[in-house]
Amino acid sequence: MRFLVIDDSAMDRHLLTSLLEELGHQADVCSNTEGVLDKIALENYDSVFLDIVMPEQDGYKFLRSLRTNPATAKQHVIFCSSKKTNLEIDYGLRRAGANDYLVKPVTKENVAQILQKVA
Repeated sequence: MRFLVIDDSAMDRHLLTSLLEELGHQADVCSNTEGVLDKIALENYDSVFLDIVMPEQDGYKFLRSLRTNPATAKQHVIFCSSKKTNLEIDYGLRRAGANDYLVKPVTKENVAQILQKVA
């Protein structure tokens, strides 16, 4: 499978990308959301791992833009965040419209578990 990882933290991007590759998948990375809507519209990603807290545009705003664009509205999105309370997770899934939610720090086990849902 092919994934896109959007995260402003180089360490978090590297960890998630390494785990995805270790599990036999391909991963592209972006450090912010600039130009990413076009990239998602042109590429064929099985899912996008999206950080919530980023400096230029947070994940919630980016996901709204993604969902309102006809070319990207159906893209599978997994929020990947250190926000881990039930309220924050519920907001990300129900109100913001993410398909799934992965709590940082990511591990091989929780990434593999999320990927079973994508497949």
